[in-house]
Amino acid sequence: MHTGAHPAPLDRATEDFVSVRPRLFGIAYRILGSAAEAEDVVQEAWVRWQNTDRAAVHEPGAFLTTVTTRLSINLAQSARVRRETYVGPWLPEPVDTAQDPQLGAERAEAVEMAVLLLLEKLNPVERTAYVLREAFDYPYDRIAEILGTSRANARQLVSRARRHLADERRERVDPATHRRLLEVFLSAAQTGDLAVLEEVLTADVVSYADGGGIRGASKIPVVGRPHVSRYLAAFAPRFWPQADTRWVEANGRPAVLVLAGGTALALLSVDVSTDGIDRIMWVMNPAKLFPYVESLTG
Repeated sequence: MHTGAHPAPLDRATEDFVSVRPRLFGIAYRILGSAAEAEDVVQEAWVRWQNTDRAAVHEPGAFLTTVTTRLSINLAQSARVRRETYVGPWLPEPVDTAQDPQLGAERAEAVEMAVLLLLEKLNPVERTAYVLREAFDYPYDRIAEILGTSRANARQLVSRARRHLADERRERVDPATHRRLLEVFLSAAQTGDLAVLEEVLTADVVSYADGGGIRGASKIPVVGRPHVSRYLAAFAPRFWPQADTRWVEANGRPAVLVLAGGTALALLSVDVSTDGIDRIMWVMNPAKLFPYVESLTG
C-alpha cells in the first residue's frame, strides 16, 4: 500500500478497478445503507488506487476491498452521529436490484431494506463483519485482516450480528407469498379496509415513514396492529385518490412506487414473516426517492 514510485499504466489500473467495482459498491452500500454515500466511498477508493504504487500491490482486488471497507467504516461512524439529528425515522436509501439481484455480492444477503435497517442498530464494525461474511463469503482470516483484528474476534462479531437478526426477525416467506401479501395490503390501505389490514398485519407491526422532515410524513414510527390499521385507514382518503401506483423491485423485493401527476411521492415496501407483515417502510424523502426513480429509467 505504499504510494509513489513506478505506477502501473493507468489503463491497467482502470481495468483492475472496474472489474471489482460492483463488489466495492455492494460492500459500501450494505455498511452505509446509502447509495450516495457508497458512491462517494467508491470514488475515494479509485482516487487512492490512482495514487498508489500499484507495482507493489500483488492483489488489486484485495487492496481495493480493504480500502473501501475501511473508508466505509469511518464514514458509518460519522453517519451515526448525523442520523441522531435526522428528522423522523431513518430508512436505508433504496436501490434497484432488478439488473443485479445480488448487488455485486456472492449471495443476496444484507440487501433487503428491513435487514439494512436492523443492521443499523449494530456498530459499524459488527455490521461490516456480517456483510463480508454473509454477503461476500469472505473467510474469517480475511475479515480479520481487513478489520485489523483477530480471527476469533472476527468470528465473534459475525456471530453477534447473526444473533441480533435472529432475535429481531421471524421466519421469512417465499417471494410469491411476499408479493401476494403486499398486493392485499396495498388494496386494503387504498380503501381503508380495517378488517383486511388487521388480518395481514402482525400484532407488533411497525410502520416507518422516512420523509426527512417533509410535510405529511409521520415523524415517529407507528407501532402495533390497532394503531397502524387506524392510521392507514385515516390516511387513505387524503393520500390515495390522487395517486397512481407502479410495481417495481427495490433491494431484492417487490415494492410499490406511489406517484401523483408523474411525480414520485413514496416507495412502499414491507417485511413479511410467516405471521404476516411486520414492517411497513415508506421512503418519502426526495433525496432518497428521486435517485431511485432515476435509476429505474436508466
